[in-house]
Amino acid sequence: MFTVSGQTIKYDRAWTHPDTGVQYPANWLRLTSLAEKQAVGLVEVTTSPDQVYDQRFYWNSSTPKQLNDEPILDEDGNDTGKVQTGLKTQWKNTQDEIAASLLAPSDWRIIKAKETGTNIPSVWKTYRAAIRTACNTRQAEIDACADVPALKELLFGAATIEQQQTDADGNGVVDDDGNPVMETVANPNIATAWPDEPS
Repeated sequence: MFTVSGQTIKYDRAWTHPDTGVQYPANWLRLTSLAEKQAVGLVEVTTSPDQVYDQRFYWNSSTPKQLNDEPILDEDGNDTGKVQTGLKTQWKNTQDEIAASLLAPSDWRIIKAKETGTNIPSVWKTYRAAIRTACNTRQAEIDACADVPALKELLFGAATIEQQQTDADGNGVVDDDGNPVMETVANPNIATAWPDEPS
């Protein structure tokens, strides 16, 4: 993003220079060098790391989106009978869409078996059942999230995490210098994996 004379100039939008009146096309920022931009008076505005946020889960860097469904109230505070959908419902619906996309490529096997009166191979029955089970489990895991960071970790967390090793009593293990001994383990906070398609 750039500014000139107090006006914000964004990528992929046509703009008019506030001082000269010269009009620039929407692709001008992408096609010009930094020197060309500076020559017409543009100043680059960078985003600090604390302003970067995941727009799927946050309105801005400090405001999470609504986690649960909530009733929509009128100006007097009365329930209108409508519901404002929260992140949990949105992501549970996404799991349904993912499951449908995983089932679709093998639908023909089911149709063929029904039309010809043959049996559906057990490996495909098992796979399709595993997709439905994984979907239901993932939706239950989404429901169990207490806050937006937990939901984000569930859906997009790293597969492994570093943590301090523990002894049989649950105490942290340290080396001879008193430093914690770390180990890489499977992240317990991520969603159940989708099954792999049979080969």
